[in-house]
Amino acid sequence: MVTERVSSLAKALEQEIIVGLLRPGERLDETSIAERFNVSRTPVREALRHLSSIGLVELRPRRGAVVASPGLKDLLEMFEVMAELEGMCGRLAARRLSERGRTELRQLHERSRVFVDDGDSDGYYEANVAFHEAIYQGGQNRFLADQTRRIRNRLAPYRRLQLRRRNRLAESFAEHDRILHAIMDGNEQLVDELLQAHVTVQGGSFTDFIASLSAELDQRVAG
Repeated sequence: MVTERVSSLAKALEQEIIVGLLRPGERLDETSIAERFNVSRTPVREALRHLSSIGLVELRPRRGAVVASPGLKDLLEMFEVMAELEGMCGRLAARRLSERGRTELRQLHERSRVFVDDGDSDGYYEANVAFHEAIYQGGQNRFLADQTRRIRNRLAPYRRLQLRRRNRLAESFAEHDRILHAIMDGNEQLVDELLQAHVTVQGGSFTDFIASLSAELDQRVAG
């Protein structure tokens, strides 16, 4: 049974992984975490086990816990599944999104423009999450939203890397604009296609994605 303390600690560590404070491959020392959060090592151990069960942490013999660092094949498979789930969320949102939800989605899209203009990839990432969350909620299928969110969180460090590619913020904003209009028009098939293309790593973006991963790995080794 997961206690409130363990759940709170797991959520805090999960958020640090999602925002990139704890990076893929980084060792998670139980003693340091316990001191940082002013708890004993027992809830830390339980929190790490929970994060391992959802794929964010790997428990390795003799090395302890590390932030999950999936292989390239695993990453591509997760992106593929996420694209399908996002497309399904979009189809349902096009059919079920309320007038209030439509207004909120428009506002979220417009608010993200400032981050594009400023070249702020971290700010845009948070705005991007809010935009997609509004689509999940608009689909009115909590189970689907939870499953999509779970994979999105596992891919968060890599999605952030994608946004640092040159011109990606402007491209993503333009893709959001097309997605928004398709949802407003109730065009389920088009929304599905647009969201899958938006999420999937493909074409030229694939090689850029691999280059970004290589650069990130080089920085970790150098550090």
